Amino acid sequence: MHLDMLCHQGVQKKIFPGVAAAIVSGHGGRRFSVISTAGQTRVDGPGTGIEPDTFFDLASLTKPLATTLSILTLMEEDALTPDDRYADLSASTIPPDKQNITIAHLLSHSSGLAPYKPYFKHFSPDGAQNAGKQLVQRIVQAPLEYATGTDCRYSDLGFILLGDLIKQISGRPLNYFFKKKITEPLGLSRDLFFLPPDVEKTFGQNQFAATERCGWRMRILQGEVHDEHCFLMGGVAGHAGLFGTIGGVLHLCTSILDSWQGGRKSNLPISDTTLRMALQRQYPTRTWCLGFDTPSTGYSSAGCYLARQSIGHLGYTGTSFWIDPAKETILILLTNRVHPSRENKKIREFRPWFHDRVMEFLFPL
Repeated sequence: MHLDMLCHQGVQKKIFPGVAAAIVSGHGGRRFSVISTAGQTRVDGPGTGIEPDTFFDLASLTKPLATTLSILTLMEEDALTPDDRYADLSASTIPPDKQNITIAHLLSHSSGLAPYKPYFKHFSPDGAQNAGKQLVQRIVQAPLEYATGTDCRYSDLGFILLGDLIKQISGRPLNYFFKKKITEPLGLSRDLFFLPPDVEKTFGQNQFAATERCGWRMRILQGEVHDEHCFLMGGVAGHAGLFGTIGGVLHLCTSILDSWQGGRKSNLPISDTTLRMALQRQYPTRTWCLGFDTPSTGYSSAGCYLARQSIGHLGYTGTSFWIDPAKETILILLTNRVHPSRENKKIREFRPWFHDRVMEFLFPL
């Protein structure tokens, strides 16, 4: 099987210790899906082979798959609109320079907020009372890096605010809202979830692909979130924190494709019209839709064969998905490339190579 070969090559070349990959292509009775796995959950000690039910830290796939879909659900419920100002919806006191930031600005990474700041260094990993609230306040009070709406700069911080806003508007934490509105109707509650420390653990540690030896927490992370800011927020945040199996990500991406194309039952609580609105590029010279990315011109992590209107996202831990509506094809790559160290950056060259080899196999020239 071609996909098996690609996965094993990635492990052999030490791109990542473990991988689960999936392809969905076609529609109706001609749709097929393939899943392949290779490698180990961890390599520094007792580990097990990667299986289809192995959980990966999805990292920033949280942004489109959990936070964006939750925001779109709130839009569907008339709780907010893309043009609503964050300052009008948030209970926080918002400084004057951020008064014009809208939900659309936050979703499209055009708010003016910094991409990232290591706020976690101001806190102890042993936990700090109200650390999540303090983190939100630090983000809100920090000066903008550019004028709102004049550029798109990928921002963890904007999605942290969105995750907090979902809780304020719905009265439910993001993990609860996501479960009730998205994963339960799709039958995915055991395949896609957040891991707050107080949740009852029903899975063994080795069912999780290990990530980094964290220099802040001073341990290999396995079955706990890799992102430091999400850890400070109790494992539930708008920018990171989602864990999932390859089958869970495949099912949710397939539901997105079916709803996007219309006329197919997907069980998403989002209308075809709302989803199509969200999956349009927001700026002519930038790649961002609302919460989802599109392939960049020239060199792209998506490779060179996906249609321009394809949508996807990358995750820092070595995860990604791409959905091509023109070819009705979904490509998913889940890895733990940061195990045992984030200094392994070979995934940058592997991703486009992987996507190109799959597309050449599916659609021979």
